[in-house]
Amino acid sequence: MMKLEPEIFRSELCKNEYHLYHHPSGLDVLIMQLPGFTTTEALFATKYGSVNNCFKTVDTGDYIKVPDGIAHYLEHKLFEGEECGVFERYAKTGAYANAFTSFGTTAYTFSASSDYKEPLAILLDFVQNPYITDENVEKERGIIAQEIKMTNDSPVRALFFEQLGCLYHNHPVKIDIAGTVESIQDITAPLLYKCYNTFYNLHNMVLSIAGNVDDETVLAICDKYLKPVENKQLESFFPEEPLTVAKPRSEIRRQVGVPIFSLGFKCPPLTGKELQRTSMACDLMLKVFFGSMSEWYKEAVNQGIINTTFSTEVFSSANGYFTIILSGEAKDPEAAYNSICAKLKTIDRASFDDDLFRTLIKSGYGSEIMKYNIVSECAEFMCYNYLSGVGCFDNLQIMSELTADEVFETSKLLDLDRSSFCVVRN
Repeated sequence: MMKLEPEIFRSELCKNEYHLYHHPSGLDVLIMQLPGFTTTEALFATKYGSVNNCFKTVDTGDYIKVPDGIAHYLEHKLFEGEECGVFERYAKTGAYANAFTSFGTTAYTFSASSDYKEPLAILLDFVQNPYITDENVEKERGIIAQEIKMTNDSPVRALFFEQLGCLYHNHPVKIDIAGTVESIQDITAPLLYKCYNTFYNLHNMVLSIAGNVDDETVLAICDKYLKPVENKQLESFFPEEPLTVAKPRSEIRRQVGVPIFSLGFKCPPLTGKELQRTSMACDLMLKVFFGSMSEWYKEAVNQGIINTTFSTEVFSSANGYFTIILSGEAKDPEAAYNSICAKLKTIDRASFDDDLFRTLIKSGYGSEIMKYNIVSECAEFMCYNYLSGVGCFDNLQIMSELTADEVFETSKLLDLDRSSFCVVRN
């Protein structure tokens, strides 16, 4: 086979380097050699998650809609081989295998502390060779239904999806990743194969591997196991979503010792580097005004308005959603809401703590640099950033460039007219 030449990406900030190969099968392969490390981490991932429930390819013609939860269901089925299960195959190698489905990604992973060649071969083999039958699909239905019921009992998870349901009118991000007990009843073996053949196309996937590896060996295994496929020109459809919130307030009941609340702000969706930069700037802004080192946080904790469970989050994706969430426990959620609202009214450039910003930048930059000394973090960074359309080292470059003025500007996203307040009580 013709020798492949890599695209080389190097960061002078962390002194790491990785290579991108466009394999003739259609798969992009990311390799980061980490000399001196004994472990290897790999992810074989597809741009396919719970939000991708309406799509088309050159074969389907118009868009087709599939049941909610099918991406998660398919992840379960891929671990079931015709002769023996995938975990059983991995156990013989000493490698640890796992998988997950998120809103926009399904990934199959392994960690190996010794030889990575056999685990990598298993990874490429089983993901490309699904064994799905009417019988094993039906057997899985009860297992996944029970999983859904168990997660629905979690107050924190229930609050999170209640928040998304209040913020979004139409976007499928508001639907639980596993779907509902009702929606999975419509999942069949032919539907699973349709989704598999659509989203598990190598042109829609990436292999990311880091650690004690060498390019030549990884590519030789790829040459042996990857099956070239035609690019199906996949397009996912997302319904039009207004910037208004679906519901400004909501209260649900679960078993909780202390009520928990969530205040979410709906923001315009972004993509690519603009999404990454705005998300990072917004995260820093939240830490300056509401983080554990902020004056507001210290006063709110001292007054008993919130406790140390309080946190902030930027929940965003190139798949059409960008949300800021402030949440935690509060004996009186209304008092917590009023305290946050009062703080928002006082926010201006003069109230932005530049010294705290510089401290957070230094701390955050140091933490990010340290992650490039962790094999699993390197493999995950390459994978997730690739799927988001950005580079593995872009976060370091952005953090080195962010200014206090730019970070402060993201506070304008905290618009109460585009917010929703949700509470869980007993």
